[in-house]
Amino acid sequence: MEELIKELAFYKKREQELSLRVEELTDFIENASLPIHWVDAQGTIIWANQAELDLLGYTKEEYIGKPISDFHDDQSVLEDILNRLTSDEILDSYPAKLKCKDGSIKHVLINSNVYRKDGKFIHTRCFTKDITSLVREERVKTDLLTELEQSESRLRMAMDSTKLGTWDYDPVNGDLLWSDECKKIYGLAPKETVEFSSFAEHIHPDDREFVEKEIQKSMDPVDGGTYEISYRILRFKTLEVRWIQSYGKVYFDHEGRAIRFLGTVLDITDVKQASEQIRKNEKLFKTIALNIPKTLILIIDKDHRFVTVEGDIMDRLGYDSTVQYEGKHPADVLPPGRYEVAKPLFERVLAGEKFSVETKSFEERDFIVHLVPLRNDDDEVYGALVMSMDIHEIKQAEENMAKLAAIVQSSDDAIISKTVDGIITSWNSSARRMFGYTADEIIGKSILTLVPDDRKKEESLINERLNKGERIEQFETKRITKDNKIIDLSLTISPVKDSRGNIIGISKIARDITSKKQEEVRKNDFIAIVSHELKTPLTSIKSYIQVLLAKARKEGGDFTINALSRAEVQTNKMTYMINDFLSLARLEEGKIYLNKEPFELHPLMEDLANDAQFLASGHTIKLRDCEHIIVNADKDKISQIMINLLSNAIKYSHKGSTITMGCEKHGSAVKIFVADEGVGIHDADKMRLFERFYRVENEQMKTVSGFGIGLYLVAEILKFHDSKIEVESEVGKGSTFWFELQSEE
Repeated sequence: MEELIKELAFYKKREQELSLRVEELTDFIENASLPIHWVDAQGTIIWANQAELDLLGYTKEEYIGKPISDFHDDQSVLEDILNRLTSDEILDSYPAKLKCKDGSIKHVLINSNVYRKDGKFIHTRCFTKDITSLVREERVKTDLLTELEQSESRLRMAMDSTKLGTWDYDPVNGDLLWSDECKKIYGLAPKETVEFSSFAEHIHPDDREFVEKEIQKSMDPVDGGTYEISYRILRFKTLEVRWIQSYGKVYFDHEGRAIRFLGTVLDITDVKQASEQIRKNEKLFKTIALNIPKTLILIIDKDHRFVTVEGDIMDRLGYDSTVQYEGKHPADVLPPGRYEVAKPLFERVLAGEKFSVETKSFEERDFIVHLVPLRNDDDEVYGALVMSMDIHEIKQAEENMAKLAAIVQSSDDAIISKTVDGIITSWNSSARRMFGYTADEIIGKSILTLVPDDRKKEESLINERLNKGERIEQFETKRITKDNKIIDLSLTISPVKDSRGNIIGISKIARDITSKKQEEVRKNDFIAIVSHELKTPLTSIKSYIQVLLAKARKEGGDFTINALSRAEVQTNKMTYMINDFLSLARLEEGKIYLNKEPFELHPLMEDLANDAQFLASGHTIKLRDCEHIIVNADKDKISQIMINLLSNAIKYSHKGSTITMGCEKHGSAVKIFVADEGVGIHDADKMRLFERFYRVENEQMKTVSGFGIGLYLVAEILKFHDSKIEVESEVGKGSTFWFELQSEE
């Protein structure tokens, strides 16, 4: 009995424990956070925990005992679920959609299997997991991706239609990616790659500093990390200049470092050129309308109404500069009768006719009116341009030009004009008589047609002086006629300038001096004959004087020696003078010849210095630094040059002063000079010192004799030696004349 009581107590305790376990398990299932429900073999909900009811918003009475089909949104899904469970399949995360009491839909995953007893379907055990938020997020993500794809597609279409290129630059590793369109803008093929340094090198040099500064600024997060600029590039390979519009956006990490640089480029060359052309056209019209002097410009529409009225002669043509004419009809704002006069002209130009008419103002001033129809892209006339210009001065100028032309045609001198390139543009009747060409034959040809071969270098020298703005007067030269006759001319040549001082042509006045030159030839022949005839007796006289002087010195007698010495000095002077006249005559006849040969300079210079010292006992003649120098020149002509220079130094220096002859070696050139301590030369005289027959006129030189041919001969002889005479002088302190010859090494 006691054993039975113990056994009953044990079972009672176990029953209590089992009851507690069942109660705890029931509470766990009923109040579990995971929704659970059971469905029997007929598809009826036989149980559901609170989480299931809370998920769908139903009460137990509204949910338990109802067909599960009432709560599934997709019946085909429910049938598939029941078929699978009936076949003893286990459902793992099977997606389904359940209806909520408020009409919304819950997206769930169902995990379920079947509870069977003795092989009989008792009920399902369904666990429901709410994934509505995940589905919505996925749907939003899908929608966003779809929208992004559509946006990218639209962007790509827009970029293709606008020729927009894109680029992506990684400042960290230096990678630069360009789209095909971007490469095309820069002149690259799609498969070609480019480095950032190459991109920078193809920014136009004039824009490079600006672009680099803007890019650097955008790399600073403080400035917003963007830029939008226009600049020029040099295309790869061809270096063609193109204008681009570039936009860039920089992305930074949390420390403010640039980690990515995205941007676009658009070729705006055509837009830039079109804008520039529009700007130029607007500026051109404004310049025409506002800045052409003595002009009135009107633009009228199809109804004759004013669109624009501009110009500086409005008052002169009856317009009031204080009135706003735009949009008004001429009949309403012009003086009575003015519109009736202009109306037929307006109708003609608006009908498409372009024409000009000349008229006079009420002040009897001459005007020309140009009327031009304005057309649109369809070639339809939409208005007209009417430009009135005061040509009163032009008319008067035409009359003056006609008078001037008559004077030019009737002139005895040949008057010729040419372009700066030497093309003949005008030819008067005297030019025809002088050269034998008609205007039709010569106009349009080169001026060199009239220049002999040996004178063609003159043209370049003349042009050099004209380009400096100089006027060349009485330039004596030779020209050739149509029948190959050489004539002597005196030319006066002047540059023709426009209002801004630019040389636009050249005017020549040619006077035939052939007769005059023939007279000069006869004169030179006479001088040569006379000089030659004088030279023979003078040589004899000089010989007698030298014999007598030698005898007097041997026998003694100071008076005789002094008289004969003075006679010898004067005889030498006459000899030098006759030699100069002979040289002048030969030079002007072109008969001067050089006998160039190497000779040592010092012996010649020493002889000349000794002779000069003998002739000028009141001066000290010094010779300096001419030893061991050999030059290639005409010894007699160089001697003549030095005698002239020494003679001038003696004549223009005070008694007791020193005259220095010397040489200076400069590489292969030898500078030969004569320096005095005389009266010096003014700057104004230096310019003409080497002209034929020119003599300096001042109080100090009135007593100095001479014909003004010595320095002219010096200059001309040196030209034949490819050298020239130079002078340095200071008034009251003396002068130095010098020239250079090439030495023989």
